[in-house]
Amino acid sequence: MKMAFRTRSSVLHLLLLGALVLLSSFVTVKGESPYKFYTWTVTYGVISPLGVPQQVILINGQFPGPKLEVVTNDNIILNLINKLDQPFLLTWNGIKQRKNSWQDGVLGTNCPIPPNSNFTYKFQTKDQIGTYNYFPSTAFHKAAGGFGAINIYARPRIPIPYPLPVADFTLLIGDWFKTNHKTLQQSLDSGGVLPSPDGMLINGQTQTTFTGDQGQSYMLRISNVGLSSSFNFRIQGHTMQVVEVEGSHVLQNVYESLDVHVGQSLSVLVTLNQPSKDYYIVASSRYTTSKLSVTGLLRYSNSGVPASSGDLPSPPPEDLDWSLNQARSFRWNLTANAARPNPQGSFHYGTITPTKSFVFSNSAPLISGKQRYAVNGVSYVNSETPLKLADHFNIPGVFSTSVPSNAPANVATSVVRASLHDFLEVVFQNNEESMQSWHLDGYDFWVVGFGSGQWTPEQRPLYNLVDALTRHTTQVYPKSWTTILVSLDNQGMWNMRSAIWERQYLGQQFYLKVWDPVQSLANEYNPPDNLLLCGKAIGRRV
Repeated sequence: MKMAFRTRSSVLHLLLLGALVLLSSFVTVKGESPYKFYTWTVTYGVISPLGVPQQVILINGQFPGPKLEVVTNDNIILNLINKLDQPFLLTWNGIKQRKNSWQDGVLGTNCPIPPNSNFTYKFQTKDQIGTYNYFPSTAFHKAAGGFGAINIYARPRIPIPYPLPVADFTLLIGDWFKTNHKTLQQSLDSGGVLPSPDGMLINGQTQTTFTGDQGQSYMLRISNVGLSSSFNFRIQGHTMQVVEVEGSHVLQNVYESLDVHVGQSLSVLVTLNQPSKDYYIVASSRYTTSKLSVTGLLRYSNSGVPASSGDLPSPPPEDLDWSLNQARSFRWNLTANAARPNPQGSFHYGTITPTKSFVFSNSAPLISGKQRYAVNGVSYVNSETPLKLADHFNIPGVFSTSVPSNAPANVATSVVRASLHDFLEVVFQNNEESMQSWHLDGYDFWVVGFGSGQWTPEQRPLYNLVDALTRHTTQVYPKSWTTILVSLDNQGMWNMRSAIWERQYLGQQFYLKVWDPVQSLANEYNPPDNLLLCGKAIGRRV
């Protein structure tokens, strides 16, 4: 038998190389953000959220669906199995999907998941913290449930600008219909409008209890997951300190009640500093013809006294000025860190001259005798081929790129083009009598101005160019305007839509194509290997 011999120096050399390889592997593993794996199955189920049995959408048998509780920069690998009788998608409301609109989960970017099939979402909570949610974006599924919370916690070494609460309570609040979602959709398709909601729910129930210890502080993560109604939220005998709004730390003002509009989220701290008993939590609809409310209980753990129905906290005045003044009081905390160590106010948005300015007006035209909703006279219709796929594969005839104008109302699949690194001024003009709510995927934006009547350039000196709040959804008051500023640093095809779901479904939306002529992985990821293909994209190579 032959034996191989090495010199002492060669052995030491090999040992050193081995140590370097191990060290390199260790550093690589430690430097990579964690991965979180999930498998969710979407099914129908029958429950009675308003006392009447009805079909709802369950995720892993739950209504609402499971909470996604993750940390900044976590990588989410989520296999979604569709057991419904219709194609299905989830969208991740407020998650920026950095360079990755492939995972946004709306019909302009993704083919829906066919029945008895699956799709694995792969995305990262890149440089985000805060309170968000997910919900179905297909058909009228949102009226059947399928929604849930996304809570993103800061990395341990990134300080937050308030004492850590003892625990979190998630409150998914929204209006609810007893009518089956398919029936509601058929009514809209035939030219009708939604009826008034039948009730409101907190976490899918009409009565929910949250228990805490006297003297301790708790975080309440509140989201409006409803279809159409703003609500006011309040807690009997307690005040609320707002600390975070849709990923932004804010000046920590104290409020007795809060208006939360459709699609919006925020976090408050509540200290249990009252006598030990049960206290009512109330959410009631705002600025609607029919008045709805839902109650829960904040129970002190040593409570022996039930809440008295005569002590329900009253809503604030049904006064737009009251709500408007509250909205203006939400201010960015310029000295607080965000998901990274740099202060939120280190980007001086108010010193940047916009490269483009748009005014988008909502309207409610009749088109071919049917009720539609429009932006600058254009009512959006979905294409069988997702716009992102059509753009990637250079498939012609799927969408138009002219900026909507206030011509006679028409239907179109509309895309507004902008360049990567543009800085936009966007005015949402609401000439109707109803409250509006606007959302932009892929971004947050600075809400710099609210005003009544018709916006004109002379309104610009009224903008807050110092500490305006950043968020992903903003309200627009009746017969009023709201201005946002947005820095287009995220390439892709992004949905700008009404968060009021009837209006979104019937055309009050469009897509914003943020592009650069030079294709680079530094700007945008390649399509995923498991990309679903549909419409004119069938047969194309990823």
